[in-house]
Amino acid sequence: MSTVPEWTPERIIDARLAAAVVAEQFPDLAGLPVRPFGAGWDNVLFAVGDDWLFRFIHRAIALPGARRELAVLTELANSLPLPIPYPERVGRPTAEVEWPFWGARHIPGKELAEAGLADEARVEVARGVGTFLRALHDPALARRVATAAEAAGAALRVDPMRRGDPASTAERARGRLEVLEAAGVAVPRGAIEELFAVAEPVGASVAEPVLVHGDLHVRHVLVEAGAASGVVDWGDTALADPSVDLMIAYAAFPGPARAAFFDAYGPVDGDTELRARALAVHVSATLLDYAVGEGMTALAAEASEGLRRAAQ
Repeated sequence: MSTVPEWTPERIIDARLAAAVVAEQFPDLAGLPVRPFGAGWDNVLFAVGDDWLFRFIHRAIALPGARRELAVLTELANSLPLPIPYPERVGRPTAEVEWPFWGARHIPGKELAEAGLADEARVEVARGVGTFLRALHDPALARRVATAAEAAGAALRVDPMRRGDPASTAERARGRLEVLEAAGVAVPRGAIEELFAVAEPVGASVAEPVLVHGDLHVRHVLVEAGAASGVVDWGDTALADPSVDLMIAYAAFPGPARAAFFDAYGPVDGDTELRARALAVHVSATLLDYAVGEGMTALAAEASEGLRRAAQ
């Protein structure tokens, strides 16, 4: 069995290479300082000057999603109540940078995972995210964006990761939880299994899917001054059941913050809640595994709390 983490880059893009390709293709940005800004499982970000962030793919598995992301973000410009990246600078692959890359204006804020907000200080963030998702999940918006994406040659798939099916997410979550337990990481396994026992029989929704971010967790919500300031990293955008995004309500927002979220979003039925909570467990367990492996203390603490919140 390979011991190489599944998120290890297949293409190394460093600041020198990013600066060179940006300067070549966007001469007005040449000479600006370029520095690492952040990285995810399948991409790396570089700040170019004070105003721009460039996103480079570093794992092949992300290529189809990157094409859909570009099409969706272009169509969604100015359509939502929180800032999202707008790909103003779309690069061309080169001999050294073989995969697509693009630049967008910097959105101020910190990842919710890194913001250090206590549970009671999350009410305004939750309200902002709930309002955002209410707009994103409008069926008319889904039809418009899906049509535009198809015209761009990047047709949206319907829940390609089966995140709206609690039996599927529970199975994957158990595998991740076993890895964590084997590494000596404590998880609320009893409460999680109680949740799965009632969630798995619910099955996937048969309702018309909506447009979803697809991976809306605590690293992809930005916060500033105690409020939500943006939503980033749309590489998993798709058509799916709303629960795929609503999982953040159960992973990140307990108590009054969760109530504020649903005051803004609107009520959901019990089956939708169970689908969302099951997915919140899976995503939180995956983030915790990643954070432990990468030595990301704040993310590990947040993901551990996410497991507890979702299972309660």
